[in-house]
Amino acid sequence: MAALQTRPLRIAMVAGEPSGDLLAASLLTGLAGRLPDTTQYYGIGGPRMAAVGFDAHWPMEKLTVRGYVEALRHIPEILGIRNELKRQLLADPPDAFVGVDAPDFNFGLEHPLRDSGIPTIHFVCPSIWAWRGGRIKKIAKAVDHMLCVFPFETAILEKAGVAASYVGHPLADEIPLVPDMPGARRALGLPDSGPVIAVLPGSRRSEIELIGPTFFDAMQVMQQREPGLRFVMPAATPALRAQLQTLVDRHPGLALTITDGGAQLAMTAADAILVKSGTVTLEAALLKKPMVISYKVPWLTGQIMRRQGYLPYVGLPNILAGRFVVPEILQHFATPEALADATLTQLHDEANRRTLTEIFTDMHHALRQNTSQRSAEVVAEVVERRRRRT
Repeated sequence: MAALQTRPLRIAMVAGEPSGDLLAASLLTGLAGRLPDTTQYYGIGGPRMAAVGFDAHWPMEKLTVRGYVEALRHIPEILGIRNELKRQLLADPPDAFVGVDAPDFNFGLEHPLRDSGIPTIHFVCPSIWAWRGGRIKKIAKAVDHMLCVFPFETAILEKAGVAASYVGHPLADEIPLVPDMPGARRALGLPDSGPVIAVLPGSRRSEIELIGPTFFDAMQVMQQREPGLRFVMPAATPALRAQLQTLVDRHPGLALTITDGGAQLAMTAADAILVKSGTVTLEAALLKKPMVISYKVPWLTGQIMRRQGYLPYVGLPNILAGRFVVPEILQHFATPEALADATLTQLHDEANRRTLTEIFTDMHHALRQNTSQRSAEVVAEVVERRRRRT
């Protein structure tokens, strides 16, 4: 028992997406000021986590798979990683386990860890209020404490007997309430004046394969209608930049700047945004930008998602507002002409721009909760309670 009390604290973590990497890095930053410097953090993570001292035994990219159908061929490898990590953690238990998003992977790991006495914390409540509500039973069996990034989630969880804390969203802390649009344009070498549209087709190869050609065709339609338009598009990695370049070559004459990363900078510089569904839409809302949200997934994946969905919208700005405040054009409805029409409307409707600025500013204040510190306090309390018990 004395050895347990004197060895360094150890916290195992798993993040499986770029958005999870952001959340986990925020938590790790908070924990650095709350737990001893000797505390060890290890498991599965990404580059942001590594930058603040996380020891990734497997890279996050091993878990970054999109959609039901697309995941099938990766299942054996992913299950193998989970089984090996479970074996390691049960053989040499950490003081706590923190699963960051990636619910399909993490709940299957958290359940046996919790049963063995390891405290389990999950960061980001799955969208049980939007789809797959049956997950609440799985959460109750797997999770000791849920860290919620949206304020309405705690009541849902506590009703099901799951301890939960609202900690806000780190993007709301990171993004200024008034974005520096002129500074972003200067940084990207874009003109100070004139309309700019940011176009974000995704940060994965499969996303760009599915929706990239349609987004490029939509840009071409918009530029034909308004020759003075300029476009900016961030490429998340060099490999994705090469993939995007093939689409650029098929659309000569587009006034398009492709950046190496820098999605937030590209959106800050823009007057309006055409964006695939995902966490990036929340980032766009916090930047107070009019936008059009779109996605395309394979037909079978889309049917499964539609049957399990409860809300009429998929974009986070609409979900948080509780109504359609920006348009969503999805699946076969996402034609180049439909996307061009909607994006140009968002660009030119000044009354709508003012309304969205008010809505998104209120949203920003609600989500700005010093997430790094709030989440770290909850995790530290769970760890310290366990140490006192042992």
